[in-house]
Amino acid sequence: MDKVNILGIKVSKHTIDSAADQIIEYITNGDKRRCVFTPNSEIIMMAYRDKKFAEVLNSADILTADGIGVVYASKMLRNPILERAAGFDTACAVLKKMAPLGKSVYLFGAKPGVAEAAGEEMLRRFPGIKIAGCADGYFDEEKQVNIIADINEKKPDLLFVCLGAPKQEKWISEHRDELDFGVAMGIGGSLDVFAGTVKRAPEFYQKHGIEWLYRLLKQPSRIGRMMDLPKFGFTVLLNGKKFPQE
Repeated sequence: MDKVNILGIKVSKHTIDSAADQIIEYITNGDKRRCVFTPNSEIIMMAYRDKKFAEVLNSADILTADGIGVVYASKMLRNPILERAAGFDTACAVLKKMAPLGKSVYLFGAKPGVAEAAGEEMLRRFPGIKIAGCADGYFDEEKQVNIIADINEKKPDLLFVCLGAPKQEKWISEHRDELDFGVAMGIGGSLDVFAGTVKRAPEFYQKHGIEWLYRLLKQPSRIGRMMDLPKFGFTVLLNGKKFPQE
């Protein structure tokens, strides 16, 4: 699959369906330690400022365009991504394709109890899926050892890591070689959405690529983080062409 180089981050030009198909191919082929990250504009700006984090992102097998700003940036660079492939939407597409195959998913992240509630919702929405295990995102080094041991015991086909960026990507990268899984996906607050503890933006906001506005209206304290959105656009406009396209 072609990629677009956005400020040094090589984003896959996958649609939701093609990303899900590729992930299912990894799983059915018995691949191990494949990684999928879903950067939005804010995450790419983090990586633009932090070379080590950029290396972490680029180590993934698939990087989908989570934000509409990433899609717009690809068009500015004349190497367009056809569709926004948000982490939650891609995760749902993968689970739907996994369910008839009886494959397993391990849920790691969010507050205590959220992963279990998310697992119950997944079982309801995707009959046939197997929940291999759950662990919350509040851990110290001792608990982390137990989480890693549990993942390795369960050997999930799919591992959802929902610790928020950049923590989840760095955690997957740091522990990738010691974990036994098929595909790991860093998908932020998706477990909260599955569990119903956080509502996703209404369809109008999703269709028009302005979920960021809905989140800002719900959480005005995010205004500082949201300033990276215009910064991202200006940075791509000024410096985007310095990064070679493949």
